[in-house]
Amino acid sequence: MPRISAAQRRSDFIKAAVEVIATYGIEGATTRRIAEQAQANLAMLHYCYDSKEDLFADVYEFVAGRYRDALEGDDSPGDVRETARRLLRGVMECYLESASFTAATVELISWARRQHGDRGIAVYDKALETVRAALRDAEPDHPIEPEVIDEIAFVLAALADGFAANWLTYGDRAAALGQMEIATSVLDSWLAARLGSTPVGR
Repeated sequence: MPRISAAQRRSDFIKAAVEVIATYGIEGATTRRIAEQAQANLAMLHYCYDSKEDLFADVYEFVAGRYRDALEGDDSPGDVRETARRLLRGVMECYLESASFTAATVELISWARRQHGDRGIAVYDKALETVRAALRDAEPDHPIEPEVIDEIAFVLAALADGFAANWLTYGDRAAALGQMEIATSVLDSWLAARLGSTPVGR
C-alpha cells in the first residue's frame, strides 16, 4: 500500500473537518470525529496538526480559497453588469455544489467572529475585496465610482447570503436552481435601476 504524504493527510483532514463542522457545529467538531471522518487515526491528526486551532486555520484558508476560485473562476471579458452576474452565479453555484461547505462556512465565520473578532471578518472581507477588484477591472477605460462598486458588492453579498440561507434551510436542489434565476433577475433589475441603460462611465 503506497504511503500517504503528510500534505495529502492534511488535505484529507481539512475536508473531513468541513463535513464534521457542517454536521455537528464547531463545538461538536472534535478531533476524534474529524479523524474518523478522514478514515485516519487520531495520532495521525495530531502528527499533522499541533492543535485543533491549527487545523481550523487551514480550514479557513480552504474556505477563502473556495470563495476565490468561485469568484475568479471565469475570466471571460464583460462589462460591469456581466461581471456582477458572473460573480453572483459563481458564488451560488459554489454553495449549491456542497451544502456541507455552505454550512461549515456559516459556522466558521460566526464562531470566529465570536471567538477571535477580526479573524471571523477576514474571510468575508477577502471575498468582498475580490468582488470589488473584479468589478473595478471590468471596465478599466471607464472607471466606476468607489461608492458604486461598494454598493454592487453589498447587493451581491446580500443575494448570495440569502440564497445560502434558503439552500441550507430547505435543501431542495430543484427549488434552489429556480432561486438562482430569481436572484440573478433581481440583480439585473437593481443594476438597471442603479446604473441606467447606458454603458457605465460613458
